[in-house]
Amino acid sequence: MKYDVIIIGAGPGGIFSAYEMVKLRPELKIAVFEAGNSLEKRKCPIDGRKIKACIHCKSCGIMNGFGGAGAFSDGKYNITNQFGGTLHEYIGKKEAIELMEYVDAINISHGGEGTKLYSTANTEIKKICLQNDLHLLDASVRHLGTDINYVVLENLYNELKDKVEFHFLTPVEKVLKSGEEYEVYTKDMVYTCTNCVISAGRSGSKWMESVCQELEIPTKSNRVDIGVRIELPAEVFAHLTDELYESKIVYRTEKFEDLVRTFCMNPRGVVVNENTNGIVTVNGHSYEDPALHTENTNFALLVSKHFSEPFKDSNGYGESIARLSNMLGGGVMVQRFGDLIRGRRSTPARIAESYVTPTLAATPGDLSLVIPKRILDGIIEMIYALDKIAPGTANDDTLLYGVEVKFYNMEVEIDNHLETRHKGLFVIGDCSGVTHSLSHASASGVCVARYLAGDKV
Repeated sequence: MKYDVIIIGAGPGGIFSAYEMVKLRPELKIAVFEAGNSLEKRKCPIDGRKIKACIHCKSCGIMNGFGGAGAFSDGKYNITNQFGGTLHEYIGKKEAIELMEYVDAINISHGGEGTKLYSTANTEIKKICLQNDLHLLDASVRHLGTDINYVVLENLYNELKDKVEFHFLTPVEKVLKSGEEYEVYTKDMVYTCTNCVISAGRSGSKWMESVCQELEIPTKSNRVDIGVRIELPAEVFAHLTDELYESKIVYRTEKFEDLVRTFCMNPRGVVVNENTNGIVTVNGHSYEDPALHTENTNFALLVSKHFSEPFKDSNGYGESIARLSNMLGGGVMVQRFGDLIRGRRSTPARIAESYVTPTLAATPGDLSLVIPKRILDGIIEMIYALDKIAPGTANDDTLLYGVEVKFYNMEVEIDNHLETRHKGLFVIGDCSGVTHSLSHASASGVCVARYLAGDKV
């Protein structure tokens, strides 16, 4: 079967690439191949009662399927060049912001109307942070919430399903170049196309590496982020989240001069499991609907590690730490901050006596047995630093879930059209190593679609 364009992956990059191509060139024959299920069939079997831990489904309902790993996230679209990826280094700062704003407009027109756009511009909080050696990054943040994010994706799919051929539960095994065309191999079929857009997401990093090796596309090592997810009473961070919702705060530690940053803040949200390549890590969600709010706020504290010589496998390093957590805790571990600084493990009894009620059923334990000392020391320093601008952060009952690991694909060599050295082969979204967020990934999809629609197909 032959197509004008094949898109591999139905995450934000693939969705917005298909959306823009259909809009600009409706006559094109486009197919999208996705390893996971369609949106309505994406389900995680963990119910907290009969099934309390990951059972390693063949296709993870949280990480794979229409909408990608972001489908059940809290739907935060950060419009900024300061974090979330380096797309602006390829297409320009102004162009990157304009594409992110365009994506925001599409989200609003597909069910996101009424959601709030937060901004760090002209906020007194930035001054307070600087006075305490903390640095608040600039961004506008559209918070859809997990519930509205689902509605937006549902509406986008309904608009695309009759104009694009979707192949769900159809993982692509390999991509080969054949003359001026590309051959896309699944388990049972071989499809050909003039142009191939790979948007396999963060969970497709290992597969993407094999494609680059097969097609001799240069890559370079990227970083891995390792840390914990903090959960505390929502009132502690209310003065930040009410005004900014998502505050990206960076701190340079005194001891090692490492950078520690907040990430994925979820006011009145829940802590959740995440499965990446069979490894269970922790993440967080929040909802727009007040009826789904909790009494807690959660956010990650992450430290970036980048390796060059002689060891280059940053993701392998992160995986080994996550596997150790899985080995000791059977999945995600949780520890009270007071227990951590006293050098003792948390027990079910100590967690039960805590004033903070966990929103995730994790195994009480000792994170110091899992997280390397340098990283854990930095996290503890950061907690005390945050306590200066949000008193209560360093309370004994603050909960730390571990580990949280953000895996980044190796950075694929692409040009300013996000095209590889092979004409007609594009790599977008988080699998490129260039984008690390919903907004940047979506913008990269629009960028390639406009280039294809205008100049190539």
